[in-house]
Amino acid sequence: MTAVLQGFAVLGAIIALGALLAHVRLLGEESQQMLAKLAFFVASPALMITVMADADVATLFSLNLAVTSAAVVVSGSAFLLISRLWFKRAVPETVIGTLSSMYVNAGNLGLPIAAYVLGDASLVAPVLLLQLIVLQPLALAVLDRSTAAAGTSRRALTVRTVTNPLLLGALVGLALALTGWEMPMVVAEPVNLIAGMAVPSMLLAYGVSLRVGPRAGRGVGMIEVGVTVILKLIVQPVSAFLIGWAVGLDEASLFAVVVLAALPAAQNVFVHAVRYNRGVVLARDSIFLSTVLCPVALLVIAGLLT
Repeated sequence: MTAVLQGFAVLGAIIALGALLAHVRLLGEESQQMLAKLAFFVASPALMITVMADADVATLFSLNLAVTSAAVVVSGSAFLLISRLWFKRAVPETVIGTLSSMYVNAGNLGLPIAAYVLGDASLVAPVLLLQLIVLQPLALAVLDRSTAAAGTSRRALTVRTVTNPLLLGALVGLALALTGWEMPMVVAEPVNLIAGMAVPSMLLAYGVSLRVGPRAGRGVGMIEVGVTVILKLIVQPVSAFLIGWAVGLDEASLFAVVVLAALPAAQNVFVHAVRYNRGVVLARDSIFLSTVLCPVALLVIAGLLT
């Protein structure tokens, strides 16, 4: 559990730095936009390549992937239903809310937790595959279409979707994993250096938003934020446990899928919200609250399953 707390401490320190830099006016709202664009268009695609390329193919397409996918469907579908019947938000905000309720922080939290708590970093690979190859492209395609200017042709929308930098990065990484081909050093080293900017730029942009944006609980209903957090930290891991138990996952695999399902919403969701300028406060507050409460959820899971 120490590794989990250390992971959260690192995240908190960088977010706090972003807020401090905004407080002393070294960074402002325009810096938040710049950092988010840097993460979306440059650093995150490079990170997708490096993460997916190092994934073990056998682990990627395991029963864990099926259980993880089913739990995501339960959580995401629940938010879609609630949003349609209760919140009645526009499509872009609904997409951001759905991502906040099911898209886990598998990169900068999932990897260290898988390595130091679960004992095998490859256990996070199925989650990354699902999110990077399926969930993220689908969400971005819907965001592209629902935020496009009136009169935008279907061809233009299709080109925008298939040329999304995050999708391209994930596909390149998956191709490398499937073929076993390694990038030449002269290519791999710059890609690795650029990939290293992804998480810090996301976290700094998030910290800036906490200082320059509306205070938590303002600008979006806390009931809506509460729903996303409940779905993320309770419904998703409970669903993973029930489904995993039903299909006969062994004890270690069951514990792994439940722990990873209980991770907080990822900073990627905030970056997407900023990129499309929709649901920014909802994403920010959902990430903040789920991150703060996640250690409690993980402690409860560890107590019940070990």
